[in-house]
Amino acid sequence: MMGDEFYAILKLVSGEEIFSLIVVDNTEEDDTIIVLQNPVIMWSVPTPTGTFIKVKPWMELPNEDIFMIRLDKVITMTESNDKKLIKMYNHYINDENSEYDINGLIKPDSGMGYISSVPDARKKLEMLFKLNKET
Repeated sequence: MMGDEFYAILKLVSGEEIFSLIVVDNTEEDDTIIVLQNPVIMWSVPTPTGTFIKVKPWMELPNEDIFMIRLDKVITMTESNDKKLIKMYNHYINDENSEYDINGLIKPDSGMGYISSVPDARKKLEMLFKLNKET
């Protein structure tokens, strides 16, 4: 029988820690399957200004968002009710407009203050400097 969906953190026998929306499928008595929807790997990065959470897909190449693993590949699993973690996960999954680099870098856009290229900005500043010098 398929269970209810819930957010969980799983530790696999491979050592990976995964955060995902999951459903446990135990329709077959001796073979329980865990269905992962959009699994991600999250880790904290301490900096002088605070701690940040980095997020990346569990599997980077597939275009699929549903994965199945057997229960014998899981060391432990815990349900997560952490609202901040769930919000971060959902923001990452639903934010199709952002372009993420494999290294976790975000490409700047006009909303972040990036409004021109360096050569264009240089030309505009040189024009302003020449105008100020002439007057």
